[in-house]
Amino acid sequence: MIDYLPILAMFILAGIFAGVSFFASRLLAPQRPTPAKEAPYECGIVPEREPAERFPVRFYLVAMIFIIFDIEVIFVYPWAVIYRQLRAFGLWEFVLFAVAVFVSFVYLIGNGALDWGPLRRMSPVAGTPESMRSAERTAATTVRRVDVGTQEPAA
Repeated sequence: MIDYLPILAMFILAGIFAGVSFFASRLLAPQRPTPAKEAPYECGIVPEREPAERFPVRFYLVAMIFIIFDIEVIFVYPWAVIYRQLRAFGLWEFVLFAVAVFVSFVYLIGNGALDWGPLRRMSPVAGTPESMRSAERTAATTVRRVDVGTQEPAA
């Protein structure tokens, strides 16, 4: 238990420092709110309209790619430290883990996670029943469009 005393002391000091910092900033900071200060910061760009109701799906797909590779890196470090002790078992565990990461990456790429260009027109999949290719079913009837503003061409 005495071996963990420095870690406990570090947590206590970190908590005290955080508490004192919050208290001091609240006590010493000037309190002059203005509409400009209370507006959300958008990288220096003044927002001209309210944000859309939802983020596009591609945003979440890119976030999933980030999480997958972040987790992979977190697990590779401990494995690399003791890989000689693990021998063949460690090798096969890592291969299984790498395959799982690769399959998830292929899934995300297949769903268009990195296709940021204009949308392509896709031909119907062979073998799709005729009832699913109805002329009445269009993008206008199935997808609610969000007006993102149009830019007029420069004169």
